Amino acid sequence: MSEPSVVIERAGPGDAGELMTVQRAAYVAEAQLYGDPFLPPLVESVEQLRKVLDTDAVVLKAVLDGRLVGAVRAQFSDHTCLVGRLVVVPDLQGRGIGRRLLAELEAEVAGRVDACVLFTGHLSESNLRLYRRLGYSETHRERVAAHLTLVHMRKPLVPAGTG
Repeated sequence: MSEPSVVIERAGPGDAGELMTVQRAAYVAEAQLYGDPFLPPLVESVEQLRKVLDTDAVVLKAVLDGRLVGAVRAQFSDHTCLVGRLVVVPDLQGRGIGRRLLAELEAEVAGRVDACVLFTGHLSESNLRLYRRLGYSETHRERVAAHLTLVHMRKPLVPAGTG
């Protein structure tokens, strides 16, 4: 019997509750790693998330057998895609869902931006490994608290029609 496949599609305002549940579940490990239960993804409200879903942001979700199992967001600044909140439910991490979400997001925004940028914490080794494998390079580090330095990364995208 074959394993069901993950479907990646656009998320809408009706997905806000499930997205929030997945986001919080995914960020608990980060909160423990940094000793900080107040990371922005953990204190964001459903109302704030609904507002994001109502803007020109691109929010993709990963669905497996009707269950929302991952998501990623993109907002835009000039010709740059600001990638955020790449999350996968803890029980399915390490199975390529995050990689697929990021690849689908890059494909979707490729015609409208020159590059994608993102950041993660300096202790988040699995995130850093994933981003490096997918072609992201570190641009700089930003110490935002005694316990947290953000690693900023960038990946140039091939403009639409030139690849």
